[in-house]
Amino acid sequence: MTKTLNIAHRGANAEAPENTLAAFRKAVEIGADGFEFDLQLSRDNVPVVIHDEMLERTTNGNGLVKDYTLDELKAFDAGSWFSPEFAGETIPTLEEVFEEFAQSEALFNIELKSGIIIYPELEEKVLKIISRFKVKERVLISSFNHYSLVTCLQIDPEVRTGILYMAGLYEPWNYAKSLGCYSAHPLFYHLQHPEIVSGFKEHSIPVFAWTVNDPLYMKMMVAGGIEGIITDNPRELKKIIGKTSE
Repeated sequence: MTKTLNIAHRGANAEAPENTLAAFRKAVEIGADGFEFDLQLSRDNVPVVIHDEMLERTTNGNGLVKDYTLDELKAFDAGSWFSPEFAGETIPTLEEVFEEFAQSEALFNIELKSGIIIYPELEEKVLKIISRFKVKERVLISSFNHYSLVTCLQIDPEVRTGILYMAGLYEPWNYAKSLGCYSAHPLFYHLQHPEIVSGFKEHSIPVFAWTVNDPLYMKMMVAGGIEGIITDNPRELKKIIGKTSE
């Protein structure tokens, strides 16, 4: 059985502020196989790592990410909300992530946040940076905006993409294949139905379930042999994967 990959959701966000270099360092330190993070564009069209379109929840800024230049975004504190220990953490750029982790063995699950706000240049800019750092073989691009995934494949047919979804799609493996996607990233509840997991396996579509935090569901999915689990608690998942492979 293929070992299930342990993907830290927005980094090890139970132990460090989400979507920061500190959270990604913690994920690597724990021994996760990789980490998932979210990308949007600054006003001056730089891919930046942040989940929400608004700044308030995870920084001391306010308003929309898209309305600030990179220099302005860098002035915000993205760590103090989590703990004083992380005061001064900033919103990273995609380039900064690769500058620090390109030489590691970490897998990069990049979510393009081009849905509520459409960023027309996001796909092209992200793919150019991936190419420049020569990390394409370790990158998986996902999005709830499946038009964005098609755009990525039009620019680079070899990049690996994955459909993010939370609805009960009928035969989702066929839908993923119709878009040319490599993988499927369903909300984990849908994988309680054995026929869904077996359908993906029969059609050779890897499954990366999100966001799995309950050890009971972790154990169920590792036992079911899905390819990857995206979790807020990679430390707990590492223990479960280790016990299962013994």
